[in-house]
Amino acid sequence: YACSRLTFRKQWVNMEGAPETQLGSIHAQLGQTDFGWGALVCHDRVGATDRMDIYANGAYHLRLNDKLHMSVGLRLGGTQYSCNNVDLRYWDDGDQVFERNRTSKFLPNAGAGVYVYSDRYFGGISVPNVISYDNTQSFSSGAATSAYVPRPVRHYYATGGMVFELQPDVVLKPSVLIKYVENAPVQADFNLNVLLAKVLWMGGGYRTGDAVVGMLEIQASKKLKIGYCYDFTLSNVRYYSAGSHEFMVGYDFGKALMQ
Repeated sequence: YACSRLTFRKQWVNMEGAPETQLGSIHAQLGQTDFGWGALVCHDRVGATDRMDIYANGAYHLRLNDKLHMSVGLRLGGTQYSCNNVDLRYWDDGDQVFERNRTSKFLPNAGAGVYVYSDRYFGGISVPNVISYDNTQSFSSGAATSAYVPRPVRHYYATGGMVFELQPDVVLKPSVLIKYVENAPVQADFNLNVLLAKVLWMGGGYRTGDAVVGMLEIQASKKLKIGYCYDFTLSNVRYYSAGSHEFMVGYDFGKALMQ
């Protein structure tokens, strides 16, 4: 069967120009092989800037023993960056940076990761963008143009978690996600979720230096799941926003679900 997801995130509600994200993805097994395939489209808008990610994903699953598996994944695609100067407030009309109403640039990229899992625990590392465009010359020969087109750099992620069955209808799932990028503090998400009667996920989390999170997900049917997440900001941003909202709809389809 195949898994599809739609996600919408509105960050820092009531703050002008705050980030918004829309994401759609699908992934499935490739026939009866050990290969998996997937696709992802993600749109981010922050202030006057837009980012559109389009990637095709592939993975190979290797059985290490009777309980443990390892997956090696690769993605290929790129990002379309753009900046709309007409959305900005500025006072120097003669500044070369604002001569154009819109600047756009496509940046090809690739990502890779390794994931180890069983029916009780999981862990993995990934680099979603292997190519780092930290050199201004990678964008344009014109200094004015390159000055305000985003320059993505390499990020690193590590994750891990376990599943404990406290009772037949109560499952506990602690997990952690660690994020690192050069010239920024290491950030970690610590999460704890509870699955009740194989229908309702409830949980919470803490993002270091940023927010506490509440999560809820309902398995509405064998194929449909609906989720909601609320971030309560702990940094000084909390004085200017009403937190962050995230909604998710997932739909799984295929022959396996109809048997």
